[in-house]
Amino acid sequence: MAQIAEIIKYEGDNSTFIWKHPCKDFNSLTQLIVHESQEAIFFMNGQALDMFGAGRYTLETQNIPKIGKVLNRTTGDQTPFHCEVYFINKTEQMSIKWGTDSKVTYVEPTYGFPIAIGASGEMSLRAEDSRKLLLKLVGTENFLGQQKLVSFFRAFLMTRVKTYMAQYMKNNAVSIFEIDEHLTAFSESLHTQLKPDFADYGISLERFFVTQVVKPDGDRQYEKFKELHFRQYADIAEAKLRQQTDLIYAQTEAQKVIIDSQAQATKRAQEGYTYAQERGFDVAQTVAANEAVGQFTNMGVGLGTMAGVGGVVGGVVGNAVNGAMNAAAETPAPASAAPADDMAAFKAKVEKLTVMKDAGLITEDEFKTMKTQLLASIM
Repeated sequence: MAQIAEIIKYEGDNSTFIWKHPCKDFNSLTQLIVHESQEAIFFMNGQALDMFGAGRYTLETQNIPKIGKVLNRTTGDQTPFHCEVYFINKTEQMSIKWGTDSKVTYVEPTYGFPIAIGASGEMSLRAEDSRKLLLKLVGTENFLGQQKLVSFFRAFLMTRVKTYMAQYMKNNAVSIFEIDEHLTAFSESLHTQLKPDFADYGISLERFFVTQVVKPDGDRQYEKFKELHFRQYADIAEAKLRQQTDLIYAQTEAQKVIIDSQAQATKRAQEGYTYAQERGFDVAQTVAANEAVGQFTNMGVGLGTMAGVGGVVGGVVGNAVNGAMNAAAETPAPASAAPADDMAAFKAKVEKLTVMKDAGLITEDEFKTMKTQLLASIM
């Protein structure tokens, strides 16, 4: 006579998806214990019958209505019955490794050469529909762990992953040399496409990660384009660096000019003159140093004429011209020059007057008056 189980409970480990209880004979006094994140299903004659969630149960007829109906049991019937009990672990099973068993070929979009690549990563699964999972995957197995589950899904998973991977690379024009930058988006895309495939078996694909794309390192053609690709990037990076360096240098020089200008403006403000007046100082010094300035005495140019310049410049120019005039007065007058020499001297004086006018040292009217006086002196 078969031994009647008094207590039925899960005795598998955490990596097991489905565990079958070794006893198959029970009666209405048998106790069923189902832990949190588990479900228990009674299986009889190829059918998944009564299912229990977390809790403690006595297998009385009212608790197993589907079995009771199959066995035509009545309430209070303590006759032993024979069936199988499967426990489904519904906790998320994490860090399950996966990898393509062969490489998929696609045309590299940047350089247009065919390339074979593979991929590997991790995923996490959770039993979602216990009945569907039990009917589709268990069969005569006493338990279904991670390794058996991955082994079962390997063929379909590899086919799907390689197909979806090739589609993603093509549709998004992803260069093999930049694929590592797309691993997150790549993983999310594959996860979205694979979820319905797992759901058909009552399993939820909780997470799916592509952690590595296997490239054809060592392949002659691949290495050639790899070198070309990264050399181009190096050239671009160098050009950008050079451009940034030139820009920084130009900005630095411009800043220096601004600082110098501000310093000069501050100095002028403190000493009480403008940029135009400063230029006037330079012209006045040039004029005063020229020996021809003394000859302005012949055309009546003196301190009175310079009064029109005004302010600091007027004083400076006046002193310079006055000094030149005094020096000229002490110098004996030269002998009369030939007409050609007079004309050359006239042109030189007019040019100097023009310089003084352009520098703002004399007005237009004063320039005309002095020019007329010069012209009269040689007539």
